[in-house]
Amino acid sequence: MNFGDIIYEKTGGVAFVTINRPRALNAFRDVTLNEMIKAFTEAWADEQVGVVVLRGAGGKAFSSGGDLKEKKSGAGGKDGLLGVGDYVSHLHYLIRNIPKPVIAAVRGYAIGGGNILQFMCDLTIASEDSVFGQVGPRVGSVDPGFGTAYLSRLIGEKKAREMWYLCRQYSAKEALEMGLINRVVPPDELDSEVNAWCEELLSKSPTALKLAKYSFNSETDGLFGISSMGKASLELFKTTAEAAEGTDAFVEKRPPDFSPYRK
Repeated sequence: MNFGDIIYEKTGGVAFVTINRPRALNAFRDVTLNEMIKAFTEAWADEQVGVVVLRGAGGKAFSSGGDLKEKKSGAGGKDGLLGVGDYVSHLHYLIRNIPKPVIAAVRGYAIGGGNILQFMCDLTIASEDSVFGQVGPRVGSVDPGFGTAYLSRLIGEKKAREMWYLCRQYSAKEALEMGLINRVVPPDELDSEVNAWCEELLSKSPTALKLAKYSFNSETDGLFGISSMGKASLELFKTTAEAAEGTDAFVEKRPPDFSPYRK
């Protein structure tokens, strides 16, 4: 497959999906999401693939979430919402339901939709220089369903509310302590650690891993319904002046003024 926004490679039973927009801190747009969907679909169908690794190119970011500059410029294409539309919902579905373990290899920023992508994966290995957090309320957005409710299952409701309400950023060490990720290593050891985990997983029964994954998912699969309802509501919210203020402020590099909308 030939892609522009991602790199898709397969070696030794592992499929590597790399977001390749380093100049934009691997922010995703509709093209990026559509290509990731195709890559995960291909990895699902390939019987030689036993593990999928999701990562970002350039060393500065795993992903900084939806590309708000593209959205503001009107270049968002079909999925103008860039992070809450049909593509990202489909990608979340594939990550959760592909019958193979998915590892997020995080170096640098995993912010907003990028943070959600990493914690939707089965496992996350991060370098010591990684940074995690949400930005939705700062830019007039939110991710109902998995981005909020599933996060609370991982790190606890109090911490999840803190992360979303305050839009703070957390170090890899803090992320490990709160249960957001699985392992932290020095930056120059990230690739070797990910490869070691892949080798361990490839030595296990694929059917047992598939059944374990689906069993883990069973309790929270109902969030797909909440996510769909939330997405429909958010599509309406995104047309409001309040939501536009968040995007405009981000692009113009100024603090947003949401005071007129506090009713």
